[in-house]
Amino acid sequence: LQYGIVLDAGSSHTAMFVYKWPADKENDTGVVSEHGMCDVEGPGISSYSSNPLAAGTSLEHCLNQALRDVPKEKHAGTPLYLGATAGMRLLNIADPQVSNAVLRAVAATLKTYPFDFRGAKILSGEEEGVFGWVTANYLLENFIKRGWLGEWIQPQKKTLGAMDFGGASTQITFETMDTIENPRNEVMLKLYGQAYKVYTHSFLCYGRDQVLKRLLSKFLQAESYQETVSHPCWPMGYNKSLLLSSIYDSPCTEKERPSLALNTTVTLVGTGNGNLCALHVSKLFDFTNCSFSHCSFDGVFQPKVSGNFIAFSAFFYTVDFIQTMMGRPVHLPSDLKDAAETICATSWSKLLLIAPKLEKRLPDYCAVSTFVYLLTTKGYSFNNHSFPNIAFQKKVGETSIGWALGYMLNLTNMIPAEKPSSHKSMLYNYWVILILLFVVTTLTSLVTAICLLRHSKSSII
Repeated sequence: LQYGIVLDAGSSHTAMFVYKWPADKENDTGVVSEHGMCDVEGPGISSYSSNPLAAGTSLEHCLNQALRDVPKEKHAGTPLYLGATAGMRLLNIADPQVSNAVLRAVAATLKTYPFDFRGAKILSGEEEGVFGWVTANYLLENFIKRGWLGEWIQPQKKTLGAMDFGGASTQITFETMDTIENPRNEVMLKLYGQAYKVYTHSFLCYGRDQVLKRLLSKFLQAESYQETVSHPCWPMGYNKSLLLSSIYDSPCTEKERPSLALNTTVTLVGTGNGNLCALHVSKLFDFTNCSFSHCSFDGVFQPKVSGNFIAFSAFFYTVDFIQTMMGRPVHLPSDLKDAAETICATSWSKLLLIAPKLEKRLPDYCAVSTFVYLLTTKGYSFNNHSFPNIAFQKKVGETSIGWALGYMLNLTNMIPAEKPSSHKSMLYNYWVILILLFVVTTLTSLVTAICLLRHSKSSII
């Protein structure tokens, strides 16, 4: 086997994925799978802006696991990548020098390990979206698959759209036949000899954590930054005191920063008002301005959604909470809307009884469920007909869905542009030929035996 390692340095945390594939793998096969993964303890690397060296140190536990996951003799030939996403994009906007210092620190740590380190970089939102789309369709064998005779065939089925919902951004990517009116949203791909015209857009500041910060800012604004402010998206019975600095430490909220000292403390009190929560969440989107024939929101062009979609990351976790903890099915937009309203109306004490292990994230499920409903329906225009085509999923088989696998496949040239050769795996073919010979020999023997039996019976008569 050969191995590859990708560190997904997200805004809220970093995850390490170890992939494996056969060492004698042809350049056009679809057999890369997840060998292991590790969640780095602590926050994402972008949060180490005041101590960049600690960003590198934070990765050591998982890198030490990789030393165990990958056989020692394979270490030197195992490519190692780090890709940073929206958290580092935001830090790069706020202070490019600090973001460079963080990247240098993590690169310095990665270079101390015996793997083939091939760089640490910040992905663009479009790269994140497209690589997530590639991962999902690769794992579902929508590009290419092994035929029953060992040959590589291109299945006659459409690709799936991909929707990612991280901590600081959200992406939507799908193949379309429509004209893509904004060239920045169009990506042309050639994979295994097949051309794909893909629409993609990444919305910075629309990830889960940044949405929650933006909401907090709206509530403080609405009540003129009083010492105690009501929070309609938090459950009744839940309240918390926060420093203003924890809300206005992001480029997503800095334009709304008040003139008050950032070490001022405010107390937010949950009121569990679903309708008021939805009203405030809807104000995070701008549905009014559009210079194209059709927009999603904030003036961004989007063609009509079509075909099947797979929604992962926080999309999956939100819907999974609704279905498993709240016991509510999610088939239609109205199911999602009703579930969000139910969560909003549930008291803090009752939520704790339902899901005690999720205490840290529990207060925010009302807001996040409401946001997912508004994003998919009012934002992306999924309706009763198209919404059931979304599969909320975390993995395909044993492999996680996300941009990391697509990123590695691209950088290691494991998905060629040209159509795969028709030659087959010889070992596999020998087995097929042997099995066919065995079947033919067995059938011939049976037919001969039956004929002899009949002949002997007729001779006796």
